[in-house]
This record gives sequence, structure tokens and C-alpha cells, in this order.
Amino acid sequence: MATMRYQQAVRLALTEEMERDPTVFLCGEEIGQYQGTYRVTEGLLDRFGPMRVVDTPISEIGIAGMATGAAMAGLRPVAEFMTWSFALEAMDQLVNHAAKITYMSGGRIQCPVVFRGPAGVGTQLSAQHSQSLESWYAHTPGFKVVMPAFPADAKGLLKTAIRDPNPVVFMEHAGLYGLQGDVPDDPEFLVPFGVAAIRREGTDATLISYSRGVHLCLKAAEALARDGIECEVIDLRTLVPLDIETVLQSVRKTHRAVVVHEEWKNVGFGAELSARIHEHAFYDLDAPVERVAGADVPMPYAKNLERAAIPNDNDVIAAVKRTLS
Repeated sequence: MATMRYQQAVRLALTEEMERDPTVFLCGEEIGQYQGTYRVTEGLLDRFGPMRVVDTPISEIGIAGMATGAAMAGLRPVAEFMTWSFALEAMDQLVNHAAKITYMSGGRIQCPVVFRGPAGVGTQLSAQHSQSLESWYAHTPGFKVVMPAFPADAKGLLKTAIRDPNPVVFMEHAGLYGLQGDVPDDPEFLVPFGVAAIRREGTDATLISYSRGVHLCLKAAEALARDGIECEVIDLRTLVPLDIETVLQSVRKTHRAVVVHEEWKNVGFGAELSARIHEHAFYDLDAPVERVAGADVPMPYAKNLERAAIPNDNDVIAAVKRTLS
């Protein structure tokens, strides 16, 4: 084990996989000479050279198209978007090509590409650059969608993503890059897709989240425990594939569920989770599923308004108490 920041864990995964497999290469805006906006790719250009750390033009559709084509040709590209909000420029390449080429070729062409970069809200980047868009990609058949909450998972899940034969959307919350944690230094440390983690055990309510939402749930659970309310906290880790069985087992134990995420509440991923819980565990529920989510507004720039638009641990506490009332 080594203690490192989330951002360093991502870099370690990239380094290990590039050393292991010569077909792995990186591409994106300013990832080489500038070493990345969040310094995730720092030092990799000097280590691996410009053929494997490729600075691209400022064109998200070009980055996505080049990475998709390279994957179809047998390479394993890891394409960085400076922010997932910028990836909106590349939606045609992502949704119509990367996600569908295996299906449209009858399985003859694989597309082992990873699209990664900072995502999430709450870093005061305003309406166009502070968005949580995971539901858009989870809605698209063909993509696997990964959202790690801890440094160890950031490493293990990214290595799994690079080795996967399918296109993977890998979203790193910008607000977590400085988070420290213990990370295995084993170069074969992998975290499987579709396996949720129970971060805290409890009996009174189940809190379900991913990415930074997991930390809100853990903070809320600690506060509620002081009042004698024990919450189970589930970290989904991957939205596609989704480990719904772990969620259902927990709900059948606690009989209450609160779904937490930072994206907009309207048609957010929490609605899908709520629907599945109601479909498969309705008679185990003692209260309706609660949803805690971001406000349905463009993200404000002003810090006080931004705070009002983003869910916090007090919102989670209030939702748990509603389910218990």
C-alpha cells in the first residue's frame, strides 16, 4: 500500500498499463507538454514519448474520432477530455460510433477505448463547465460507465477499463482529485466492474450513491449514528454494469432507501435506481424511495448560489428522517 491522492492513483494506473501493454497510448488536449489541466498526466510525455502521449488539437470530436478509430484498428487508446462538459462536442462520435460499432459490425470489430477526464459539479466553473452528465452515457447501450469515489478504486477501475474490450466512460470527479487514501502498489490490482462496495453497514436505511455522493452519505451516516440511526452506505462504483443485487439485498434488510447524486434530479440516475428498487423490492419498503439530487437549474457561478444548487450531507440527513417518519 502507498498513500496517495486520487489524481496520483489515476496517473499510476495509466503508467502501469502503458508499461504493461505497448498498444496503450494517451491522447487529449494539453496532456503532454502542459502535463494536463489537473496534472494527471504529469511526467508521462518524458517517460513514454510523443508517440504514446499525444497532444491533440482543441477538437473533442477529433479526439473521440481518432481514439475510436485507433481502437477499431487494434490499439488501446485512453482519450482525455479536459472536462466531460466539453465532451458534448463529441456526442456523435461517442454515441453513434464508439458505443455502437461492435453491434453494427456483428461483433467483428471491437472498440477497446477509454474516455476519461474530470467531471462533477461544485468547483465553481459555472453553467457550461460544472455539470454531472453520467445519465446521458448510462442511457446509451454499448458504454460501460465508471465513477470511482476513492483513490484505490480510481486505480483499480481504470486498469480494468483499459483492459476491457468495450468502450468505457470513466468519470473522475474534479472535487476528489486531492482526496488521499491507501492504494495497492500491485500492478495487477484490478477492481471488477458491476460490483458495488458496502462502505458502512447499517440497519435503519440504505444510502446509495457514487463518486463524491458517497462521501456525502458517509458524512450524513456518521451524524445520524449520533442520534441512534444506523445507515448502510453503498458505493455503486459503476453505473453500467449496475450491481442492483447488492442494493436490493440492503433495502430488504433496512426497508428504506435514499438515493444520492449531484446531477439534476429530473431524469437523473436516481430515478432509474428508484424505479428498480420499486420494481424488485416494493413489498420490502416501509417508505417511498427518497431522492437527493442537484437543483434543476444551470449551475451558478457565485459560490453561495452554487452551494444552494448542490446537495449536501444535511439534505441526506433530512431525507433519511423523512423515510423514518
